[in-house]
Amino acid sequence: MEKSEKRSVLHMLDPMPHVSPFDINMAVDAGFDLIFPYDNVQPEQVNGLVQDAIFSRGPAGVKRTGIFIGGRDIGIALNMLETAKNAMVPPFVISVLADPSGAFTTAAALVACVEKQLKVRHGDELKGAQAVVFGGTGPVGIATGVIASLAGANVTIVDPFNIDVALDKAREYNSRCGSKLVGTYASSDADKARLVAQADIVFCTAKAGVQVLNASVLSDAVQLKVAGDVNAVPPLGIEGIKRMHNGEPMIHTVNSTSAVGIGALAVGDIKYKLQNALLASLLTTETPLYLDFRAAFDQARNLV
Repeated sequence: MEKSEKRSVLHMLDPMPHVSPFDINMAVDAGFDLIFPYDNVQPEQVNGLVQDAIFSRGPAGVKRTGIFIGGRDIGIALNMLETAKNAMVPPFVISVLADPSGAFTTAAALVACVEKQLKVRHGDELKGAQAVVFGGTGPVGIATGVIASLAGANVTIVDPFNIDVALDKAREYNSRCGSKLVGTYASSDADKARLVAQADIVFCTAKAGVQVLNASVLSDAVQLKVAGDVNAVPPLGIEGIKRMHNGEPMIHTVNSTSAVGIGALAVGDIKYKLQNALLASLLTTETPLYLDFRAAFDQARNLV
């Protein structure tokens, strides 16, 4: 091997006690030669870690070096991404991808899949659509809401128990990302029915193994066009949507002839391809990339 052909290295920074095995496997499949996970990384340590990575490899080496930021909190991940970007010292610059808990790639895949069915089945677009995100205060739910809002949808994020949590999350990410989220809660089927009755789009990003919308609630979905569920663990999040569904009719809605569903494995197929493509791009780009949910959604739109 010639000296200029440096082996590729990915440094994986995570504020949690361990780096996700899923993300490590994805990095291997994306083509990185060497992968180094760092757990319990504090935000104030990111600057030093990044500069250790960039100054040690020289101009040829930095082109073969990337950073992945994980964790479970998307706010912390966005802060770490910004710190990493600011730590670069040209010409010592490397690319960085943030995807905490897989939230950015999962959310991007979900919104892109729903957007496609909205266009194909109904000739509509996200702009102006009424969208509800159940499980909307978790990482995937917040990312889903922000992506859909920035694409022009009118988005309500739903917490299952506490309206203050929903309001706080909406306020925080509207300020941070420029979205226009509305927060609410739904602790009963009656609350859920009231929300779905006014929804063109439903995103279900709630905890795995919990049915959020049953047939009774869905019978009130009088204007629903597309629903997407990321839960792959029985019982699935939306009754009647199966894991492999990708535009099949929803049998429990009033609009059963026109409302369609998207299941977790259909979303997961795009999510896998998306994360692989984003990781691989860290190795092929000529200019440094700093990738978050925005870049993920742009690429997801191409993949669907």
